[in-house]
Amino acid sequence: MYLFLIIFLSLYGGMHCYAFIKLCNSFGLHRFMKWFLILWMTFMTAIPILVRIAEHLDMEKVAMTFAWPGYLWMGFIFIFTSAQLLADLIHFFYRLIERKLYQQNPECISSRTVGRSVLIIALCTSVYAYIEAGQIRTEHVVILSSKLPEPVSNIRIVQISDVHVGLLLQESRLLRIADEIRKAKPDIIISTGDLVDGKLNRDDAIYANNPLASLLASIPAPVGKFAVAGNHEVYAGLPQAVAFTKAAGFTMLRNHSVRLTNGVTITGIDDQAVIARKHADPEVENALLKSVSNDSFHLLLKHRPEIQPESDGHFDLQLSGHVHGGQIFPFNFLVWLKHRIPCGTTITGKGSRIHVSRGTGTWGPPMRLFVPPEITIIDVVREQQLK
Repeated sequence: MYLFLIIFLSLYGGMHCYAFIKLCNSFGLHRFMKWFLILWMTFMTAIPILVRIAEHLDMEKVAMTFAWPGYLWMGFIFIFTSAQLLADLIHFFYRLIERKLYQQNPECISSRTVGRSVLIIALCTSVYAYIEAGQIRTEHVVILSSKLPEPVSNIRIVQISDVHVGLLLQESRLLRIADEIRKAKPDIIISTGDLVDGKLNRDDAIYANNPLASLLASIPAPVGKFAVAGNHEVYAGLPQAVAFTKAAGFTMLRNHSVRLTNGVTITGIDDQAVIARKHADPEVENALLKSVSNDSFHLLLKHRPEIQPESDGHFDLQLSGHVHGGQIFPFNFLVWLKHRIPCGTTITGKGSRIHVSRGTGTWGPPMRLFVPPEITIIDVVREQQLK
């Protein structure tokens, strides 16, 4: 935790320092405004930590009061610094090329004009990103399989992931998610982790009776609802998160497999954060996958989009999330450095498939930029039906 705080404060604080310098240069701020901006940015840097402390102390109203301005500002500062860095890079290469050509023409656009333009662009983009976060997209995937039994022509699975029910995602947003799921008329509903975010309440009983859990529980799924734990279930408090997930109607698959009557076997693997190790134990996953009969359609649920080499080929479809598609462009490029499997559906080297969701909610800033939230509809169709 201490290491995380040091890294977070260094990176987030560094972004604020860079933004402060650029804003001062662009607007020629007076001393009073400079001190006001320093105090504001210092407070904004600390707000995510203050929110978590308030949650831990069950001060929900205080946490909510801090969370909205703090996380909206976080989204804005991400966008502003990214846009300003891009503008600085373009300016740097422009001047470099100019020098190579032995030309010393005066700048056609002043740095102040560029800085002010970047600020306006960042503000407008932040508003758009906030709106886009509420525009849920439905992704449709069709998979042919010869493993469905004769009476079953197709099975419809709906995947949600990274909903992050908590301070910022409450009833209004969850109602929209629930409506989209109902429209799809799923046989099975899957949650691939991070259903909750933060501490909704310390009391397990109250956690389980949360009205948001009841809202999710009201969505019909004739064959069942299944979920796995993500890293934020750990941060929220695993016992409480499990209680909420079960109250929402989901069966938690914690390193466990279940065979359904419609020819589908579902295996759920705990996130590596649950077992408090750097990497998940491959032996548990491998043993589970190899114990499943190959005559059923095998669905593997893992929060992170990672495939163990020994596991590849022992499942038909893996459903994952975690990465949010980067959530705010251009952070998708940073996500790619850690998780190389892209969002969407990919066929592995041994013929298995993995679908990585962009996520249904948001973490931190209630914004998404060029990465809209996703509810995934997967139709598993018996292959003979299309012949």
